[in-house]
Amino acid sequence: MPKKPHEPTGSSHPECLPVSPHERRARSRHSGAIIWFTGLSGAGKSTLSTHLERRLFDDGYQVVVLDGDDLRTDLNVDLGFSKEDRSENVRRVGAVARFLAERGAVVIASLISPFEEDRARAREATRTPFRLVYICASLELCRQRDPKGYYADVNAGRVAQFTGVSSPYEVPVAPDLILETGQLSVAACVDELMRLVTDTAPLMQQTPSAP
Repeated sequence: MPKKPHEPTGSSHPECLPVSPHERRARSRHSGAIIWFTGLSGAGKSTLSTHLERRLFDDGYQVVVLDGDDLRTDLNVDLGFSKEDRSENVRRVGAVARFLAERGAVVIASLISPFEEDRARAREATRTPFRLVYICASLELCRQRDPKGYYADVNAGRVAQFTGVSSPYEVPVAPDLILETGQLSVAACVDELMRLVTDTAPLMQQTPSAP
């Protein structure tokens, strides 16, 4: 039977090997990791993730931010705010974070993720380092900040089941880092985060090119 057009013959094509984790580390000069921010709305998660992303990128890291609010407009647009939907939201973001981290990126996952069980499941599901950061601010301070207008919507009765008000938030039992954003400046918080990342996924020295 004649060979079909574009049919691989086997003998004429060299073996194609997948890109290994070692090759990815050599190219990016660091291993992958997940830095998971949890905290109330308005605590400072989005602000700190943006500033940390910039610092890491400028230092040469391959870094990606997964923002919970952004992902709810596309990847998780079908989810509501029941306990089951909140858990599924965390599961999906954790799966994306794991996929990227296992391919060499430092992933900053920034979402309320209110339940301890869901955060623990996200940690247990990945083979890369996972660091949980509690972005801590009082409910009163978060209400005052209200950067996205969510608390105003709650007060007006436009939002139900809002974390910290009408839905519970479980404070992390043993986070890797706690940042009190009501007491620390953004710069001080980012300095602490940089130390966490560089201890977790240090940059390797660049090998000089041969003359």
